[in-house]
Amino acid sequence: MTKLSLWGTKIFMTISKSKTATIELLDQYFTTAFSAPEGIPKLRELILSLAMQGQLVPQNPDDKPARELLKDIQAEKQRLIKEGKLKKSDPLPEITPDEIPYDIPDTWEWVRLGDMGNIFNGNSINSKIKETKYRDIIGLPYIATKDVGYGFEKVDYENGIFIPKNEDKFKIAHNGSILICSEGGSAGKKCGLIDRDICFGNKLFANEPFAKISSKFILCIYLTPFFKVLFTNSMTGIIGGISINKFIKLLIPLPPLEEQKRIVERIESLMDKCDRLQDFHQQREAIRLKMQLAVGDKLLNAPDKQTFNEAWQFMANNFETLYSVKENVKELRKVILQLAVMGKLVPQDTRDRSARELLRDIEAEKQRLIKEGKIKPQKPLPAITPDEIPYDIPDTWEWVRVINVVDVGTGSTPTKSNSEYYNGTIPWYTSSATNNLFAEKPNIFITDKAIQETNCKVFPTGSLIVALYGQGKTRGQISEIIISGATNQAIAAMIFFESSKGIKKYLKYYFLKIYDEIRSLAEGGAQPNLNIGKIKNIPIPLPPLEEQKRIVEKVDKMMKLCDELEEKITAQTDTQTRLLYSTIAQILP
Repeated sequence: MTKLSLWGTKIFMTISKSKTATIELLDQYFTTAFSAPEGIPKLRELILSLAMQGQLVPQNPDDKPARELLKDIQAEKQRLIKEGKLKKSDPLPEITPDEIPYDIPDTWEWVRLGDMGNIFNGNSINSKIKETKYRDIIGLPYIATKDVGYGFEKVDYENGIFIPKNEDKFKIAHNGSILICSEGGSAGKKCGLIDRDICFGNKLFANEPFAKISSKFILCIYLTPFFKVLFTNSMTGIIGGISINKFIKLLIPLPPLEEQKRIVERIESLMDKCDRLQDFHQQREAIRLKMQLAVGDKLLNAPDKQTFNEAWQFMANNFETLYSVKENVKELRKVILQLAVMGKLVPQDTRDRSARELLRDIEAEKQRLIKEGKIKPQKPLPAITPDEIPYDIPDTWEWVRVINVVDVGTGSTPTKSNSEYYNGTIPWYTSSATNNLFAEKPNIFITDKAIQETNCKVFPTGSLIVALYGQGKTRGQISEIIISGATNQAIAAMIFFESSKGIKKYLKYYFLKIYDEIRSLAEGGAQPNLNIGKIKNIPIPLPPLEEQKRIVEKVDKMMKLCDELEEKITAQTDTQTRLLYSTIAQILP
């Protein structure tokens, strides 16, 4: 049995010793089920759910039942009203049988939340006044939603805002109150227990329990899936929030006072075990990531062939351990591409024609096409400087610029006011076409008239297109058009010569590898953009043509392996998740 499985079994043996079949089930499937991505959070929810069903600790017949506790609560409320410390309120609606979601022990009672404590919201403060009047003075801490965590985390009292005790307009929540966010994206999610008197914001509700009801028990109720569903179903409005009138009517299970204490103690003990279980997961993943990065670094920076081979063999021997999560597979893809463009993925062959000879063939074809008037002559490019060369390459390779091996062009957007430019037969690509490695057929088509009268021109099938700007991650993306067509001005198109067509797959992989570097070349404000000149001038490590074919073949195989790895991880995750929910379903009634 693994250490992880042992911890899991111990957790559940403390939950219920009467469920022998469940314990055996957990012992068999714990590592798989609770290693699912949401395994530990679900384990925490399961503990809380069992607690609120009376299954976490045994009932004690000597405990004063909850119905007696309700009498004590009512007596305390009447005393507080008489003393002027609590306002008299209308009775809450009686609980109907249809509202009761599940059975609870005979000594428990279903109650409305508002019957258990004094519930009220806080006060808002203008942000400017907050800084000028209440910053770093003597008084009670003023707690806003941002200062509250998600349950068991401590409330942050050190935001620097304090309210003088003599300012009567501010409501005070006393030590032991439970806070919960009532409005916005954090509504019902952020909650916490305070250990001192405070003032607080108007988007928080404070709950001051009556009759020594355990504040920690109420907090645990707030964290249960059952309560969160009730809360969410009672929210209204565009922003999303719940009114106090609806909040106080929410249903909660109330155990005897002594049992509340035992439940809280058991929850705290089990949550501590969950914390250690989570730490174990995180440490394991951190070690895995550290190993994976170390292997990648050794492969990329190996000083000699022997060191490289040792690192490669280590990776091969520990492949499934190193790359068992998708984040690590993503890093593996990066390493593969980096090795490919450094000349380290496949061996060099002295029989290959060098990259220098390939460049001569391309240049000869370009000059012929210029002479025939099929392409325009290019201005001489500056030589690649040592500062532009990020790493060494094999002797048979050459550092060149994009424009040395392809022609580069861009398009435009025909005016929308001329209907004769649209609804033609020529595909018109925008930057969104680069969202896939092979561009899908666009929805917009332009006419021959648009080609003749605007700056649009048709690029041949197989051209590579790069997004010069666009929303989100679009800028710098590369794709291949499988149907010839025109583009707008947000795309740079790379058109291949007969002598450079064999470069296309290698060049595509290279652009995938330098995606981040390309994006960093962009300039501008809210929507930074590249320009065609920057694309033309990008340096490329160019291998011999035959070696490019070997590189592409090897990269294809390894990327397919990465795809299979990710599919396997997805399948394993799905299995873990199914087991997780199946296990939980067999534990919960």
